[in-house]
Amino acid sequence: MSLHRFYLSDSSVSGEHVMNWQDICDNPLFKDLPFKFETDRWGHIVMSPATDKRSRLQGEILNLLRQHLPHGRVLSECSVQTSEGVKVADAVWASAEFFAHRGLANPSPEAPEIVVEVLSPSNGRAETEEKKELYFARGAREFWVCREDGEMLFYNNHARLEHSTLAPEFPTRVELPA
Repeated sequence: MSLHRFYLSDSSVSGEHVMNWQDICDNPLFKDLPFKFETDRWGHIVMSPATDKRSRLQGEILNLLRQHLPHGRVLSECSVQTSEGVKVADAVWASAEFFAHRGLANPSPEAPEIVVEVLSPSNGRAETEEKKELYFARGAREFWVCREDGEMLFYNNHARLEHSTLAPEFPTRVELPA
């Protein structure tokens, strides 16, 4: 397999193919790969491996978001343009107003009200902290972290919260069904 390097910048690098986010989404080279894609501040593609446990936690969080916040919409793998590239939230909840304002932009120029990151062994504390700040800078009201054991951590843009203020009954631990 040959190594391909793609850049997402507006300025062409001599001899390199320049792609934007939609190009990546449409490119058959990137379909059906077991990775989540994001970009860094230079437009380089960053991939994270998928695991079944992480995927199951993500699915449970989406189900719980639907139960606890029935008047909005939930999405998995929501792309958000940040100052450090395109980041892809594992799960989000957004109001009807968010979708009316955002439309079908890909990536979204704004973060939904709730952004959830499901951690995997490859996630570091600094990376998670950076994503939290990037999503808040794009308008997120809360940032949630699901640890590998299912423990949930809730944040607003000022501090860690004991519970979500937008979904106060959301559990502090996500349990996976057998």
